[in-house]
Amino acid sequence: MKKRNAILLPRAQKPVSILGENIKLARLRRKFSAEQVAERANISRPTLLSIEKGNPNVSIGAYVKVLVVLGLEKDINKVAKDDDLGRRLQDASLIIRERAPKRTM
Repeated sequence: MKKRNAILLPRAQKPVSILGENIKLARLRRKFSAEQVAERANISRPTLLSIEKGNPNVSIGAYVKVLVVLGLEKDINKVAKDDDLGRRLQDASLIIRERAPKRTM
C-alpha cells in the first residue's frame, strides 16, 4: 500500500508547526527527554520528533498520546470550541416565517 503524504497550504501548515513547537517547549519545561515521552506515549522517537516539527503526516492520535503524557490532554478540547463563523452562517440561513393574518369571516 502506497503511503500518502499530506500536502498543506502554508496557511494550514503554520498552526500545525506552532502546535509541534508548543509540544516541544512543554516537554523541555518538564525536563523530559524525547525517549521518555516517546516511551510513555507508546510511539517511536522519530514519530515524536515529527510531531515536534509539526509534520502533518503524523496521526492525531499520536499528538493526543503525547499531550496526555505531558498532562495537556484537556487542551485538545479547546480546538474549535467556539465556532464564531459557523454560528454566523447558521444564524444567516435561519428562515423566520411569519404567520399569515387570521381571516375574519
